[in-house]
Amino acid sequence: MASDPAGDEGGGCRLRSICGGCDSDPDVVLRRLDTNTSAPTAPQSALPSPSSSSFPNQQEPRLLFLSPNPSKQQARKSRKPRDQPPALAESPPFLGPGMASNVAVTGNAGSGADGDAPRRNRPKYSKFTQQELPACKPILTPKWVVSVFFLVGVIFVPVGVVSLLAARDVVEIIDRYDHACVPPNMTDNKLGYIRNQTISKDCTRTLRVKKDMKQPIFVYYQLDNFYQNHRRYVKSRNDAQLRDYKKANQTTSCEPERFTADGKPIVPCGLIAWSLFNDTYSFTRSNENLTVDKKDISWKSDREHKFAKNVYPSNFQNGALIGGKMLNASIPLSEQEDLIVWMRTAALPTFRKLYGRISVDLKVNDTIIVKLSNNYNTYSFGGKKKLVLSTATWLGGKNEFLGFAYLIVGGLCIFLAFAFTLLYVIKPRKLGDHNYLSWNRHPSGR
Repeated sequence: MASDPAGDEGGGCRLRSICGGCDSDPDVVLRRLDTNTSAPTAPQSALPSPSSSSFPNQQEPRLLFLSPNPSKQQARKSRKPRDQPPALAESPPFLGPGMASNVAVTGNAGSGADGDAPRRNRPKYSKFTQQELPACKPILTPKWVVSVFFLVGVIFVPVGVVSLLAARDVVEIIDRYDHACVPPNMTDNKLGYIRNQTISKDCTRTLRVKKDMKQPIFVYYQLDNFYQNHRRYVKSRNDAQLRDYKKANQTTSCEPERFTADGKPIVPCGLIAWSLFNDTYSFTRSNENLTVDKKDISWKSDREHKFAKNVYPSNFQNGALIGGKMLNASIPLSEQEDLIVWMRTAALPTFRKLYGRISVDLKVNDTIIVKLSNNYNTYSFGGKKKLVLSTATWLGGKNEFLGFAYLIVGGLCIFLAFAFTLLYVIKPRKLGDHNYLSWNRHPSGR
């Protein structure tokens, strides 16, 4: 490097070739310049000479990024001092002393006015986010476990007994008639029998009452092997058409029962309405007609919200293939409760649906004559049809599953309570004993 004509004036003139003169304070340029001779330096032969061919017709190279900016220097003097980032407090091992100073100067210069306060990515404190909410953490001691099992058993067993007794108080009469109503000469061709409109479908069945049946007596029809929960079957309806007369012509999602052969919309459309159950029943006892009340057999919410009072059936069952019952075109859908009951699809392939109520008490050994029309086709898919007369209790119809479930769970809890008690008495162990931990066990298995 060329020396200054004025001669060397201490350490400051030594930086003239770097910063372009001694007009600037070298302490501003390199605040932490370490002149220790032990610092690693590049060999002299590795540095290009000003007179070499590496810098032809050029002046001596200068490290311009080390030159101080007077305006920034003045701003730094007027700025409040702040703590240096901990990561830059000491020079990294892979950087020289001067390079670490340069990084520190550059970081400070690049910070804005908002950089005085250290940035924090810590989320806002709350007991919920820090999982410091009060909580109950019970310790499951043997006494607590035995007490809980015994209490559950004491509660469940009586509930199961009461539920089972209530279910057994229900009196049911079940009669399967689909196979019995087929004429003897058609037993080998049941499908031909049900499809032949010239063959009478009337049938008479005799039922005998085995126990007293108090009113109201519920009349159900039961279907087996009928999958109302099939996806395409369940989707084949249009609820907007049923509850709004302005959308009576809307038949989307009703395939394949959307329009008639001449293109007229069907109301109600869809496979569910098309396959409406159409068997009929009438009852007599000792030449006395038993009236079947079909009012309020559907859900009140369905009548008031899902089926409109000003929507009437139109073009229903007008195709070549008749699926089920015909609907009266002069009665609104909200009053056709057989349809409303049928449109609430069942979840299982065996289900019962309410047909009506009989408001007369039936005595033991009474004989009930049932005249029915065997119209509904269950022979094509191997289904079964049954007529059910049933009473009800405070728990509902006959269902022994709930009672057995309570009894089994309660009995199991009581058994476990006695088993744990016996185990605790015969072979007790200290609570919280660390010797039972897997890593503290003896290799021999103790």
